[in-house]
Amino acid sequence: MIIKGSIRRVFPGGNTYKGFYSFYDYVLNQQDAKRIMIIKGGPGVGKSSFMKKLGESMIDRGFDIEYHHCSSDNNSVDGVVFPQVGVALIDGTAPHIVDPKNPGAVDEIIHLGDYWDDEKMMANKEMIIRDNKEVGRMFKRAYGYLAAAKGTYDNIRSNLDEITDYAKANKIAEELIHKILEKSSCSEELGKERHLFGSAVTPDGIKDHLETIVEANKKVVVLKGKYDSCQSIILEKIGRRAIETGHDVEFFHNHFDPEKVDNIIIKDISVALTTSDKFENEKNIIINVDKCLKDELLKEREEEIELDKDVFDQLIQLAVKNISKAKELHDQMEGYYIPNMDFDSINQLGEKILGKILKWYAEMK
Repeated sequence: MIIKGSIRRVFPGGNTYKGFYSFYDYVLNQQDAKRIMIIKGGPGVGKSSFMKKLGESMIDRGFDIEYHHCSSDNNSVDGVVFPQVGVALIDGTAPHIVDPKNPGAVDEIIHLGDYWDDEKMMANKEMIIRDNKEVGRMFKRAYGYLAAAKGTYDNIRSNLDEITDYAKANKIAEELIHKILEKSSCSEELGKERHLFGSAVTPDGIKDHLETIVEANKKVVVLKGKYDSCQSIILEKIGRRAIETGHDVEFFHNHFDPEKVDNIIIKDISVALTTSDKFENEKNIIINVDKCLKDELLKEREEEIELDKDVFDQLIQLAVKNISKAKELHDQMEGYYIPNMDFDSINQLGEKILGKILKWYAEMK
């Protein structure tokens, strides 16, 4: 009996205070890839369903897969990776436009627009242009609220920077480095780094699939703290040291601030470090980083921090509301495409690509 493969779920892009932020270059490294297929086409042409169906077929055959979810629709996927074969399929349409870097050698384009009825699609021209414009307007509003939230976020960070004893934070980082990387020394080759989002601001609020990323590891370290004070700095230090000693590291960035790291995975030694309270349990190592906070100063500033957090949360919710409206319009636009698609031919294309992937895997063995 074939045992089904495992599933990881990540976000390759996010709705952040900087607008849409892309880590799509890290979906699959060009050097490591056998093939990267970039899928083009409008809403409702079946890009996500096409990738999900291929993913399910590979899982049923015992292959591990990685679904890359869409931050603008958490139930949709913008990519699927088959790491054992070195193959990825990526949605290459806006806002995360992806084009071939090494056409033919690594990349190819799959255009699902080849399977729509041109005349019927042209009949929907005015409605598509109208709704597309409105989707853009909703996202502009959402990003405006996220940018506004950056002001209160900076207020919080300013207070936390004064409250935090970074010497203590550095000590925690060094102790963890020694504990986790005790048998590692500087390597002749640096490890590889990969950057993605572990969570996202979506139409349904802030969502993550961290259980598929973190729980699979043999050792899990949780940096516990009431406030997001020094966790990211600790994670960055550990991640950088791991790379210097030849380990491959995945950095999972914060959904609001893409410069901040919330989780890292040191893959070859199966270690996860996370800031998520989901994993605060008896089997995991819990490090309380609140001991890095200066208690007296915290008491003085706590009211300000809580006030700023309330304003911050309100602005995030306004952004979510507009992203949700954009999704409603996007779903409406799918109605202009779905009836005019030749899905039978698209399914046949999927079977053909599945055959190619399995052939490539057979040739590797």
